[in-house]
Amino acid sequence: MADEPQKLTQATFDRLTAELEDLTTRGRIEVADAIEAARALGDLKENGDYHAAKDTQGKMEARVRQLQALLKDAVIVEGDAAAEGIVTEGVVVAIRYHGDADDDVTEFFFGSIEERIGDLPVLSPTSPMGEALAGKAPGHTATFTAPGGELTVVVVEVRA
Repeated sequence: MADEPQKLTQATFDRLTAELEDLTTRGRIEVADAIEAARALGDLKENGDYHAAKDTQGKMEARVRQLQALLKDAVIVEGDAAAEGIVTEGVVVAIRYHGDADDDVTEFFFGSIEERIGDLPVLSPTSPMGEALAGKAPGHTATFTAPGGELTVVVVEVRA
């Protein structure tokens, strides 16, 4: 699964490209300045500012590597399937668990964590439920194996 290219909308691709550009220019300069200022304070072994700046640098460089790897093989997808009411990357899917006495509807964003919309939980297309829901339309059911056993869900709504 890690070998498959990441599917992103054009808007997300552009946003992540801009984030990468910002981190590799402004971000690196700010962190280097913070490290230099902390070094000027003296003893590095017990210098909290220095260690905090180095920690920030490590996290930022990890994000840079993550973005570079993600964008290198990214595939741009169109959001047309949402208009057709089909579960595919970039849509919000509302489901109801079969047999749920309360008839509660749960909404997920279907796609990459990088595409996340607000506070909606993300449902990966490569997860068991994601694979079962892919290509389904409202009214369709999907059965998949979860850690607690086999589950069936009904697609209630698909929207952009």
